[in-house]
Amino acid sequence: MGRRVFLYDTTLRDGEQAEGISFSVPDKIRIAQEADNFGIDYVEGGWPGANPKADEFFAHMKSVKMKHARLAAFGSTRRKKIKPEDDSNLCALIASGAPVCTIFGKSWDLHVREALQATPEENLAMISDSVRFLKSKGREVIYDAEHFFDGFKNNPEYALKTILTAAEAGADCITLCDTNGGTLTFEYYDILAAVRKTLGSHPFGIHTHNDSGLAVANAITAVHLGASQVQGTMNGYGERCGNADLIQIIPALVLKANYQCVPKAKVRELKRLSRTIDEIANLVPNERQPYVGNSVFTHKGGIHVSAVLRNASTYEHIEPEAVGNKRRVLVSEMSGVSNLRFKADELGIDVAAAQDETKDVLRTIKDMENEGYQFEGAEASFEVMMKKAMGKHRKFFELVGFRVIVEKRGLEEECITEATIKIRIGDDVKIMAAEGDGPIHALDTALKGALNQHYPVLKKINLTDFKVRVVNPRAATAAKVRVMIETSDGKQVWGTVGLSENIIQASWQALLDSIDYVLLKEDEKKSKKAAR
Repeated sequence: MGRRVFLYDTTLRDGEQAEGISFSVPDKIRIAQEADNFGIDYVEGGWPGANPKADEFFAHMKSVKMKHARLAAFGSTRRKKIKPEDDSNLCALIASGAPVCTIFGKSWDLHVREALQATPEENLAMISDSVRFLKSKGREVIYDAEHFFDGFKNNPEYALKTILTAAEAGADCITLCDTNGGTLTFEYYDILAAVRKTLGSHPFGIHTHNDSGLAVANAITAVHLGASQVQGTMNGYGERCGNADLIQIIPALVLKANYQCVPKAKVRELKRLSRTIDEIANLVPNERQPYVGNSVFTHKGGIHVSAVLRNASTYEHIEPEAVGNKRRVLVSEMSGVSNLRFKADELGIDVAAAQDETKDVLRTIKDMENEGYQFEGAEASFEVMMKKAMGKHRKFFELVGFRVIVEKRGLEEECITEATIKIRIGDDVKIMAAEGDGPIHALDTALKGALNQHYPVLKKINLTDFKVRVVNPRAATAAKVRVMIETSDGKQVWGTVGLSENIIQASWQALLDSIDYVLLKEDEKKSKKAAR
């Protein structure tokens, strides 16, 4: 194993500064516990005294036992012309009860002059006094050198003097902050060489922002150049373009660079951790987020799939399972036979003796996608089609006919929608009428109402999403529309697709596949029980 690198999570402070994110106190406690259970070394809880929520969080955390992580409180150096013991900010850090105090100070002489309106010497004294005060109270002190990289580029001698002052005052770790996120990766080599020459063996860390799209790359480069601590946020949350994403940094350091951060067994929980934090933040997960997104080990091109099935390393840089992810293969007009064989294996369909049927299905898919179908988000429709081709599908009912009526009376009245459907199940003919919020809702309700007595499993399912896209808009009102439907039974979600010049007909195709999919799954369950 390589050297030890400590992980510092600032999701609850820097991450919460992202637009659209606001954590409640229970949210913050849960995120802190999730980070702790995963093996993060430091969890920064916020800025005591800055707002009531931060104070409430630290008050609650006094009774929460952390298994591994050390809780950090964030603040700034003392104010100009005020003694540390009289500074309300520093006193709030001590009152928080957090064993670690992280304070930021100015490294850029521009900020010293303009923001602090202080002399360079006054700023150095503010840094030194603040660190010494917190150390005298028995706290571990992490000094965040704000705007260090910009400060270095403007006045390297002074920027280096600020971090040396913090180190000499007793700061346990000096964190170099690329606060504006504008430093390019190749610039790190010369800057960090100067830092190492100045600090000697004193520990230093890195805090990067993603304004140039380089936060993760810069953080990893800094570790390569000697940083022993990495600050970041879960899923890269943060102000503007966000902070360095710990979800990307952790597998890069542990699986690729062999540093000691968290055990490899814990890295297998990475996707679960990422999704849990997104869920708490009420954000939609990024499907292309490196390592943990649903799309990142997904293969579509037939040549790629064929190669991956022979040797996954041809198009995958790590095993998906190493980060709790899984390989997916899409079926589309770009597919080859390998795609279909992979999907058939997933579905438990033996296609080894059905080469001709497999080729027929592939040809059908290509023809259908050329017309405007899309099976990437409609894998349930693909499964129904595949089982029909392999003779593993039975007809659950026969449509005799349906009618949909939309009526509007007067300009101010709402539309009234009603669907009537007639189906045959064996010798039993069912007629059902239902109203709905629209024609598709009414048709869906009527169809399930007619089938429920014979197939009670349908009572558990609901249409959860409905999307319509015009495929050939130049055809105007004669254009084909593609309808994508998502249905759920409360446990899983599946997608189906339909295509027609008539939106009701396209919707019917998608609804029919959705019902077929559920009933096929129910048949399979019954067959497995009977076989036991």
